[in-house]
This record gives sequence, C-alpha cells and structure tokens, in this order.
Amino acid sequence: MFKKLAKQLKEDNAQNSYFPMSSPAKSLKEETKNSFLKSLSRHALNLYERKTDINNFTKLALSNPENTSHNKIVDQLFGEEGVIDPFEDDNLFSLSENERFLKDLGLK
Repeated sequence: MFKKLAKQLKEDNAQNSYFPMSSPAKSLKEETKNSFLKSLSRHALNLYERKTDINNFTKLALSNPENTSHNKIVDQLFGEEGVIDPFEDDNLFSLSENERFLKDLGLK
C-alpha cells in the first residue's frame, strides 16, 4: 500500500512539474474529489504507520518480564577482559575528574 501511494505521489509530482497549471478541461468537481482522496490516503497511511509503531512498541514493552537473558549478556560483557563497567564507583569518579569529558559536556 505504501509503495503504491509513494509511486502515485511521485507520478503526480512529476506531472505537475512539467505542467504547473491545471487543465481547463478538468472540472472543478473532479479536482476536488482527487485532492480529497489523496489527502485521505495520506491520512490513512499516517494512521496505519502510527498503529504499527504503537503495536511494535507495546509488544516490546509488554514482553515477558521473567526473561532475564539480557542480564546474562551484560554480565558476560562486563566479565570479559578490557570491558569497563561504567557504573562502578571508581569509574564514575574518574569520569568526574576527566577534564576532556567535562569540556565536552560544557561544564568547564
């Protein structure tokens, strides 16, 4: 549906760029009907995309709360050599004393 609407809009834009004035043979009623249907199609497309985004977010937000596999992955990452845990007190203190970091934040 999206591809079809995008193709139609592209064709209309290309057609209007060559002939910026409307055809006098076309009736005002037909033009009004076409513009209404195009705006309705755009509105329907926006509503569909919004509904899809809401459904995807809801599925993600309401996923199984007992699934703690993400905690295991984080623990494995911090267990590897060379990976620094940013929430350790020593690391937070070193960040608070880091001149370059404070300049980047605009605090110095």
